[in-house]
Amino acid sequence: MEPRLSLVTLGVSDLARSTAFYRALGWEPGFANEEVSFFQLNGVVLGLWQRAGMAATLGVPEEGLGPGGMELAHNVGGRGEVEAVMRTAVAAGARILVEPHEAPWGGYTGHFADPDGYRWEVAWNPAWTVRDGGTWMAPPGAKA
Repeated sequence: MEPRLSLVTLGVSDLARSTAFYRALGWEPGFANEEVSFFQLNGVVLGLWQRAGMAATLGVPEEGLGPGGMELAHNVGGRGEVEAVMRTAVAAGARILVEPHEAPWGGYTGHFADPDGYRWEVAWNPAWTVRDGGTWMAPPGAKA
């Protein structure tokens, strides 16, 4: 298996609300219908899927889907970008979990939850390079 992550799918309770939230962050779905929305994100796709459909496909009750012990991350190229992304997320309807702050590993970070409670970290790490288009590379031996 190649070391690759192609798609992250979140089970959401209200697809229209969740699609509107991510649109308010400035993202546009590449495909959307009444059951799912897919957002292309620099080589990875974020999928939003109605919880009922996801649960039925997986053969589990809807309440068993999550969100579990997982956090998604959005790395940026500078300290001020953390603040800007957090403001955009709040304006879109996010709930702040941890205000932006200096991190013990030398960067700057904040955390928010989307309308379904999925947790996001917005982080700037001065040891990492965020390339044009948003992809990033940690140098060998860099601190996380």
